[in-house]
Amino acid sequence: MTDRQAIKRYVVLVAGGKGARFGSDLPKQFLDLRGKPILAHTIERFHAWDPSAKIVLALGEAYHAYWMERCRAEEIDTPFALVAGGATRFQSVRNALRWVVEQQEPGERACVAVHDGVRPLVTSDLIERCFREAEVTGAAIPVLPMIDSLREMTEEGSRPVDRSRFVAVQTPQVFDLELLWRGYAAPESSLFTDDASVVDALGHPIATVQGERANIKITSPLDLRLAAFLYAEIEA
Repeated sequence: MTDRQAIKRYVVLVAGGKGARFGSDLPKQFLDLRGKPILAHTIERFHAWDPSAKIVLALGEAYHAYWMERCRAEEIDTPFALVAGGATRFQSVRNALRWVVEQQEPGERACVAVHDGVRPLVTSDLIERCFREAEVTGAAIPVLPMIDSLREMTEEGSRPVDRSRFVAVQTPQVFDLELLWRGYAAPESSLFTDDASVVDALGHPIATVQGERANIKITSPLDLRLAAFLYAEIEA
């Protein structure tokens, strides 16, 4: 896959969080970050990277009307398609991929990124690097070296492991569309922790690119405060 101009680009945003760690009934993707919902920032990041890339949002149907009303009320006008999220992340991504596949013309080639809706600080540089790698290799994910010591829990207690053998995985994870759709056509498994694990099950190698420390996933109130700080630093 070397002819980048002939490859269409799609983005799947997964936004199925419940916000339980925030002690709030409002799912975390709708919480405010510097004047707008976290999810709006994430959508805008991808649109700013490539306005021609089609964005599809997998969101629980119970929140469709709420989200569209917020978009109207807060003048969030970045274009996106909306599909029903599933009971699991796997089902949500599969629903979104089905929408993407339906957009395809015969013989068309495409790559698709799958990204957490609550990673609003992803940069255009990281997105582009992931796409460029996936357009060559078929599968690319951003990773970071481990900086904390690691221990493996055992029946006897715990033991240290060599952290240089491990990396932390982020999103966006970018794949050849046909490859990823083939992976999601398989039955769901408890071993599927992310999209790369789905493609791994097909026997396809996963390429890695350097991730970004600021590309955090907002899962707690502390993460939200950190994101606000990092956002200000990025803007400065």
